[in-house]
Amino acid sequence: MSVPGEDSKRYQHFLNELTDHFEDKESPDIIESVGERIKKIRETKGVSLEELSAKTGFPVESLSQIENQTISPHIGTIIKLAKSLRTVFGTLTAEEGEEAYSIVRQSERRVVSRQAAQKGHNYTYMSLASDVKNRHMESFIVKLEPETPNPELSVHSGEEFIFVIDGEMKAKIGETVEVLSTGDTIYYLSNIPHLVTSNRDEPTYILAVIYTG
Repeated sequence: MSVPGEDSKRYQHFLNELTDHFEDKESPDIIESVGERIKKIRETKGVSLEELSAKTGFPVESLSQIENQTISPHIGTIIKLAKSLRTVFGTLTAEEGEEAYSIVRQSERRVVSRQAAQKGHNYTYMSLASDVKNRHMESFIVKLEPETPNPELSVHSGEEFIFVIDGEMKAKIGETVEVLSTGDTIYYLSNIPHLVTSNRDEPTYILAVIYTG
């Protein structure tokens, strides 16, 4: 049986470790690999930027900026690009393995994406399942920052489940705005325009599971 207050101390330790991990493990090199991989796969498949733009609806200029690491792609953007290039999310983030199952130890967590220098989305994330081949779900611990001016909503196929680990999250789902606190959950279809951000001046941490279809 737990000692009163012990569970709270353990949870606080987990939150402190999570914060330290994001601060210690972020690496701009990982974002570069995302853009480079998108470009490499696009060129290998003989798809022009104009053709990819027509398939995804993303402007050619934005696609070029992603490939050149000027802007960091949002999770939904990577999912949409992967489908349009007939590949999977993990191939574009260097996380597609050959295994039937995946275990990510606490010490092995790594930041997959971070905000680019000039323009990026207001979060960083760590993948929790990086080695499974042909998977249809992506799971992350995400560090959300407060909303930036003129945010871009995400739209892609699939479904999403979010559990708020710590903080307060604002979710825009279509025309609706919901505020979720620690312990709250939300599930929605990803083809509805959506955006999640921290609803406070400091980061909010969430567990996000995305079914990509």
